[in-house]
This record gives sequence, structure tokens and C-alpha cells, in this order.
Amino acid sequence: MMFPFVDNDTVEREQTYYTPREYGMNFETGQLTGEIVEGLEALKVWAYLALQTAERRYYIYSWEYGHDLESLIGKGYSRDYMATEAERMVRECLTVNPYITDIDNFEFEQKEDHVTLKFMMITDFGDEEVETSV
Repeated sequence: MMFPFVDNDTVEREQTYYTPREYGMNFETGQLTGEIVEGLEALKVWAYLALQTAERRYYIYSWEYGHDLESLIGKGYSRDYMATEAERMVRECLTVNPYITDIDNFEFEQKEDHVTLKFMMITDFGDEEVETSV
């Protein structure tokens, strides 16, 4: 059987939709649970790990994976500058993942020896509130 010529511009191609998968994690202890999680739960695990990994420090990760927040600590920058830079760095860290589209409602709290960041992570699978310390 012969197939007629089909112009590729007029054919709609079926796109494969990938659902992210990760090992589940207990976020209070930082231990993996052994179960496989998908979608938003997998993105929460990915974001947690990315925010716990310093950028360009470990050869096992790509140069784009992780954060550079430690570069703000101990430099004597103003609180406003640190908050603005921390938001930019977190956005860059997380939006490397194609399913994380943005962050919103960013809050920056500086204490004596660490910084706490709270924000809403906007993803293709829903939104999730995230809190992390550096």
C-alpha cells in the first residue's frame, strides 16, 4: 500500500508528556523514603536537593545545578541587597528545571548565623510553598 505525500507543516505531531519522578523524601529528616513520587511531589524533592547543593562545587552535578547563596554570607551587604540577590539566585537555581516556571511571594529573614527563605514555587503541576535555610 502506498501512502500519499504529507506535508510536514500541516501534520500535528503528538508530543510526549513526561511526568517527573524522584525518590520520596522525609523533608524533616532529609532521608529518602524509598518510594517513587511523581509530579509536584517529585518537584518538591528536586527543589529541596537543589537548594541544599552549592553550585559548581561537586563535579557530579552540571554547572547549572544548585545555588550560590553562600556567596552572600559574611560580605557586609545591606539586608535589601541580600534579599534581592537571594531571590534572583533561588529563581535561577529552580527554573533550570523545565517544570518549575517561577517563584512568587519571596520572603527573606536574616538571623545571626543563617538566612531563612520562604516562597511559593510555581510549577506545571501546581504551586507549593517552600521554606529553606542557608
